[in-house]
Amino acid sequence: MSDQTTRPAGVTVVAILAWIAGALDIISGTILLFQAGADSVADGLGGTGPLYSAAIGSIVLGLIVVVVAAGLLRGNWVARMIITVLEVLSIIGSLFLAFAYLGAAVGEWLGIVVSLAVVLLLWTHRASAYFNSESRA
Repeated sequence: MSDQTTRPAGVTVVAILAWIAGALDIISGTILLFQAGADSVADGLGGTGPLYSAAIGSIVLGLIVVVVAAGLLRGNWVARMIITVLEVLSIIGSLFLAFAYLGAAVGEWLGIVVSLAVVLLLWTHRASAYFNSESRA
């Protein structure tokens, strides 16, 4: 355990941001799910099928991010990879929803910014050193 590095503050911030990003995905997916009855919302997403898919996908993605984010605090490199992939998927999904539902996509744009910050902070030099040292211990 002598090669372990202390957890950088950025990794702690990333874990918190990942929880926020996951919560935003859950909230936006839930709101979208409850708006399924509105014809204008369903039409904006190409019908109820894509609407339900996007809503459920957003909720599931958010739940996974919230659960896996705890591994970041322990320096788990697998959690780092999973969070990176999920946050990139979250950005793609949020971009889809933001452009399909232009009227009130503030939450989606906020989610994109938070997810992007998570990805960038996970791959700084200090974060890489932390995850590499913990994985060898």
